[in-house]
Amino acid sequence: MKRSARYWIREILILAILAIVITSAMDWFRSQDLPSESAPALSGVTLDGKTVDVIAMSHDKPVVVYFWATWCPACKFVSPTIDWLSQFYPVIGVAGSSGNSGRVRQYMQAHEYQFDNINDERGEIFHRWSISVTPTIFIIKDGKVASATSGITTPPGLLVRLWIN
Repeated sequence: MKRSARYWIREILILAILAIVITSAMDWFRSQDLPSESAPALSGVTLDGKTVDVIAMSHDKPVVVYFWATWCPACKFVSPTIDWLSQFYPVIGVAGSSGNSGRVRQYMQAHEYQFDNINDERGEIFHRWSISVTPTIFIIKDGKVASATSGITTPPGLLVRLWIN
């Protein structure tokens, strides 16, 4: 039997709404322990030798803080979006438990990632920020957490978070 276009549009809308509800619930559940008001201090030296201070930077423009790992399967989908976003907004990546700085630098070069990155070899920054899931993305504005999300996200999802904050 042939189904009408109206039937398929309704089915797609139902699935889209279900997906939004499920991912929102998962995001809320995973982010319960994350900082939600004042952002913890985050300063350090990037793999390129640049000194960064996220709180100070966030007073000029929202800063995207991207917690990720070279071994993280979901990060393989999110990192290209973060890299693209770094052309328009300040992005500070924090690679956790990914080996020494040379290994992380080599990984980033192989994937042609251009965003600034701090290597958190011992997981100290991850611990201070209560990160237990990668990828986790924060938007820091005026020293405060404007948005936090974990798991796979899309370019439109990140842009909306930046624009509304």
